[in-house]
Amino acid sequence: MFLKQFKNKKVLITGHTGFKGSWLSAWLIKIGADVIGVSKDIPTNPSLFESLELEKKIKHYQFDLISLEKIRDVIKQEEPDYIFHLAAQALVSVSYENPLETIMSNTIGTTNLLESLRDYNKDLVIVLVTSDKSYDNVEWPWGYKETDKLGGKDIYSGSKAATEIIFRSFFESFLIKKKNIRIGVARAGNVIGGGDWAKDRIIPDCLRSWSKGESVNIRSPKATRPWQHVLEPLSGYLLLAIKLKENLKINGEAFNFGPTADLNKPVLSLIQDLYKSWQSKESEYYKITGGLAFNEAQLLKLNCDKAQFYLNWAPSLNYKNTIDLVGQWYSCFYNNKNSILSETFDQISFFEKKINY
Repeated sequence: MFLKQFKNKKVLITGHTGFKGSWLSAWLIKIGADVIGVSKDIPTNPSLFESLELEKKIKHYQFDLISLEKIRDVIKQEEPDYIFHLAAQALVSVSYENPLETIMSNTIGTTNLLESLRDYNKDLVIVLVTSDKSYDNVEWPWGYKETDKLGGKDIYSGSKAATEIIFRSFFESFLIKKKNIRIGVARAGNVIGGGDWAKDRIIPDCLRSWSKGESVNIRSPKATRPWQHVLEPLSGYLLLAIKLKENLKINGEAFNFGPTADLNKPVLSLIQDLYKSWQSKESEYYKITGGLAFNEAQLLKLNCDKAQFYLNWAPSLNYKNTIDLVGQWYSCFYNNKNSILSETFDQISFFEKKINY
């Protein structure tokens, strides 16, 4: 399996204390990689990073990527074989509260990482993770392709589109000339999974409420989202990194990593299905509170044909698998916290057995 190629390799993850970053760190630790992490803070309390005690298992750096000198020094000192750039302000709602912080984090932080590579001479593969919200979303019913227009009607989406434009200019101006560096862009959408505690995300909101015997408030029950388990796009990021080493033709290319059509579900359907796996006596387990609190897209799908063609990547879990894994993780968290690391590794092992590429 392609995952074995990360064993004993130095892998630098920015944003390693976040939800996706913690799952990626855990997966690479399980494989046997030497993981180095850079994040400015631990973004939630509780956090998956702390629940898994990842700081004891990796080399942990804590600073903001706004500091060019610090990220450049870490890259020179650690000499990673791979970099997965996940560090970002990742919430649409927060971008309305702190637009400048969102823009700085998502554009300047990425720019500093790219600038750090200009004089780097060791062989290196980078996966730059952006978002499906990089696309100029007009809410059409078919999936966006990698060649579709980028843009954004909210600060978060605009910052992600701007990040991609900055990457493209850096790549064409500098990085394409460096034979030792391969870099690709990964775009994924809404992910769900155990250990997500971010605010204004539907799964954490549900579990926080239900664990207290309360109903959850739903802002936009009819909004359709391409739900996928967090391990799905992470497997795409890992596969993209390996394929970048093997195939020069995809250097600098962007790839979508999204679920199959049956995983595009309205928010209300997701809540109803998740609740079935949650043991509670609460009869009224959700309340509809009205329209959107901010300008957030109602419909957004991805076309992943390019990832299928060039990477042979495809989603591995069906909808039931996805919901079951989420429910099992949170059940373990609330009922048997001491087993949460083994539960996480067990879920990764389950996913690895499902991989069909």
